[in-house]
Amino acid sequence: MGRITVHLHGKTKDKASALLIDMYAKRLEQRSIRCVIHPAKLTPHSYVNKLLALNGELVLMDEGGILESSIPFSKRVETWGLSTGDIHLAIGPAEGWPKDENITKISRLSLSPMTFPHELATVMLVEQLYRATEISRGSGYHKA
Repeated sequence: MGRITVHLHGKTKDKASALLIDMYAKRLEQRSIRCVIHPAKLTPHSYVNKLLALNGELVLMDEGGILESSIPFSKRVETWGLSTGDIHLAIGPAEGWPKDENITKISRLSLSPMTFPHELATVMLVEQLYRATEISRGSGYHKA
């Protein structure tokens, strides 16, 4: 089974956000999807270099990425969970993703066309990962 790792640029300073991130990450572990937050504060270019060196599929969270509703995203997460490779979802630095060609070729997903603080984007991402697992289980969590 593949492992999903959420990469966050910088440590979560807001306690309320940190509690929500931790709560959803623990819920995800109960659904056989591991979600790990890496709080290392790096320059944007060293952050990107660290991400590019990872094994597995890298997906950048970016407001210009592919927009999906919760149902198609749940199918994507289900596929990731069945794969043997790791999936790395990365939330960008405050300055945005660098524009160099190494990074422009990487797939991107969007939580919204709006811009959010890192902590809030991370909460939204881990909640959507949890929602995706609940949709796949057929639970009543998703009300649509």
